[in-house]
Amino acid sequence: MEQRSEEWFQARLGKVTASKIADVLAKIKTGEAASRKSYKIQLVSERLTGKKTDTYINQAMQDGIDREESARNAYIFMYNDVEEVGFIDHPTIPMSGCSPDGRVGEDGLIEIKCPTATTHTDTLMSGNVPSKYIGQIMWQLSCDPKRKWVDFVSYHPDFPENLQLFVKRVERDDKLIAEIEGEVKQFLSEVEEVVNNLKEKK
Repeated sequence: MEQRSEEWFQARLGKVTASKIADVLAKIKTGEAASRKSYKIQLVSERLTGKKTDTYINQAMQDGIDREESARNAYIFMYNDVEEVGFIDHPTIPMSGCSPDGRVGEDGLIEIKCPTATTHTDTLMSGNVPSKYIGQIMWQLSCDPKRKWVDFVSYHPDFPENLQLFVKRVERDDKLIAEIEGEVKQFLSEVEEVVNNLKEKK
């Protein structure tokens, strides 16, 4: 299925997805992190209504969506062919999955970001994958367990040609994946509990 199609939105409905793993993992000293609670409410709402919740898209996010194909083509030209995929359900954890930006060869995945110019510059300067994406990347490897690595891509077309495309490979980390899987299972059980409690209300 094509990403962002109606079929794709239906496949993801009420499920934990890779792009929101940072919210699942969000921690504060006491109580529940606001982003984690907000995501829980979103999934509960989707399960109760059977409809996707409308999420706000600002101009920077829309620019990122619009540039994704150019980024993928730039990666293909420089590195490797990419097989586009739709939604991958997690093989062992129901109601969860991911939508990688593509599969690369037999062993890899690709995760494309088309950020603002300043964020791209920051990534170029550090030479590292921004830490906020590591959970998302590891969750994709959890959902597609035969894959061994993810090529993280940051792309911005306004930079000089040699700086438009940043690519960094992130290897599979089974210990971290196991920790994330535990957090996702806990989160999903909380979502299920809220859904059941609300359904029983008279």
